[in-house]
Amino acid sequence: MRVPMTITDFLDRAELGFASSPGVVDEPDQPAPPLPESTYGRLGERVRAWQAGLDALGVGEGERVAVVSHNSARLLELLFAVPMSGRICVPVNFRLKPDEVEYVVQQSGASALLVDRELDEALAGVKARHRFVLGEQTDTELMRFGVDPRPWAHPDEDATATINYTSGTTARPKGVQLTHRNIWVNGLTFGLHTRVWERDVYMHTLPMFHCNGWGMPYVMAGLGVKQVVLRKVDGAEILRRVEEHGVTLMCGAPAVWNAVLDAAAAWEGEIPGRDRVRIVCAGAPPPSRMIQRIGGELGWEFTQIYGLTETSPLLTFNRTRPADTELPAEERARKLSRAGLPALGVKLKVSDAGEVLARSNVVLDGYWENPEETDAALEGGWFHTGDGGTFDDEDGHLTISDRKKDVIITGGENVSSIEVEDTIFSHPEVAEVAVIGVPHEKWGETIKALVVLAEGATAQESDIIAHCKQRMAGYKAPTTVEFRDVIPRTATGKIQKFKLREPYWSGRDRQVN
Repeated sequence: MRVPMTITDFLDRAELGFASSPGVVDEPDQPAPPLPESTYGRLGERVRAWQAGLDALGVGEGERVAVVSHNSARLLELLFAVPMSGRICVPVNFRLKPDEVEYVVQQSGASALLVDRELDEALAGVKARHRFVLGEQTDTELMRFGVDPRPWAHPDEDATATINYTSGTTARPKGVQLTHRNIWVNGLTFGLHTRVWERDVYMHTLPMFHCNGWGMPYVMAGLGVKQVVLRKVDGAEILRRVEEHGVTLMCGAPAVWNAVLDAAAAWEGEIPGRDRVRIVCAGAPPPSRMIQRIGGELGWEFTQIYGLTETSPLLTFNRTRPADTELPAEERARKLSRAGLPALGVKLKVSDAGEVLARSNVVLDGYWENPEETDAALEGGWFHTGDGGTFDDEDGHLTISDRKKDVIITGGENVSSIEVEDTIFSHPEVAEVAVIGVPHEKWGETIKALVVLAEGATAQESDIIAHCKQRMAGYKAPTTVEFRDVIPRTATGKIQKFKLREPYWSGRDRQVN
């Protein structure tokens, strides 16, 4: 027997087994009226009301519905409602500029556009056939309560469920087609590797637009887990809600956990969630010092994953193995800074050119209306990640060495910017760092470190360079250090290195030398 694996399965189980259990706690501080705390039974009712409303608009199966929103219960509902009815949800990065949002809406061919109230004015020029502001307008003018929506005529696990646009760290964003099967397998695997169960409480510290909140809304619903919505990352507020709601599991980029560590320094009393909270980190390789601090200062269990929008995203998973529990904290943290072992069902290898390649049921179906990029990404039956990496001969764990475009070649030597960043970050006065290659007449490229110092720090350029030379080969140390107030990141925590390089490579045909 073969039964299609669709997103519907997760909500069906939530309504069957957890109809009266706590389902979703909405963000209380938002421009639209927050929804009352709901059960999974109420979540199902609202999902069907969204579907009936889209039916009334004439938005058919296969049509795209774009949503530009901060984290909210309404966005979470739409991640179920749209694909469960055979339509395609397009969650859009709320931090994009209006022209970038317009590109996504137009490139995806969205029939309907739903916009967060806070973004409505800025996005007034972005149009679709149907346009609504999330909140009172959608609650009263779009949703149809008490109306049975039309069923999905022929549920298909290979149908596109969502189109998630890449963050554009190296090029124009591409629309990643994730199928119901992609999302189903990712959710199941994620739940397995993070040991999710009914007594967990999950908080959405990760933007839901990003890989559909990494698929966590689905697996949490399927296991009846209470979901707490956080609209904006704030370290102190995360700690407060961990305490208030008994949160046990969260996901996010390193910047999120750095914010929590900063807030914990001023927190009065015992840190909430000690020996209870599990966090999952991705989006950028975390410095080992940060990992060590999470265990020591917060008492939270740190796990790391590696993946991409194109892989739904889970490819690897890294949690301290039983055999490593007696290692010194510094050594455990170093091991956790690796990407980890391939997740269940994932096959990985490193090409002759050093690129990480992947095969799995979580790999994208293709890029929306972009067959050339699709063919290039899936050449030879493997997904080409664009990341350089190596496997540890001892235990098979993957280490991501760099984005291919971020490898710095200086004097003929390849230097991993990640390795240099990790070394600089180990300096006690460094809060943030990004390492890039800049042109140099003699060496072709040389290493520049962009550094944000911790509050009250007084480190000088010479201090940072000496710190590196004491800990790594001299050619890997930065030749210049530039101090900044902030290092720009995408909404998913990634540093946009191509933007950081632009001023130094302006007027040149290539950004390599």
